[in-house]
Amino acid sequence: MEIILKEDIIGLGYKNDIVNVKSGYGRNYLIPQGKAVIASPSAKKVLAENLRQQAHKLAAQKAAAEERGNALQGVALEIAAKVSSTGQLYGSVNVATVAEELKKLGHDIDRKIITMRDIKQVGDYVALVHFHKEVVVEVPVKVVPEGVPAEEVKVEVPAVEAPVEDVPAEDDFMEEALAEEDEA
Repeated sequence: MEIILKEDIIGLGYKNDIVNVKSGYGRNYLIPQGKAVIASPSAKKVLAENLRQQAHKLAAQKAAAEERGNALQGVALEIAAKVSSTGQLYGSVNVATVAEELKKLGHDIDRKIITMRDIKQVGDYVALVHFHKEVVVEVPVKVVPEGVPAEEVKVEVPAVEAPVEDVPAEDDFMEEALAEEDEA
């Protein structure tokens, strides 16, 4: 189903984009919530006319987004969190935490425009801030242990499985089983 978005939806598209979605998602969620309209030929013509008339306004929005993005250049976050002795966090660091830390630094950014996976271990990560469809800023996030020197925390690396050469072949098991039967 082809729809025209009326607002930015992270992971799907931006305002005035024409996107394809599954029928159920479009008819049961996006359209009733007022987030999209069906992309009929007449709706596409109206959209084209609106975009033509709003070209200067869109350029101003992009310039404002670039200005906000430039303000975040060089900003790096260091978040202290409670951790176990193995480097595992009690809880997680998520986009709300990142938005809160940015607010402490004087950058009021809505958590809905920040994307990243939840952080569950000590280490270095990257959060993406989507100001505009063409302006995305990467913010480095470093998670450090709270109240514990970094040297005392041991980050466990997941165990690596044995190489294939060390695992006996299925034929070896069969030969052993046949040898045991012959002895019996």
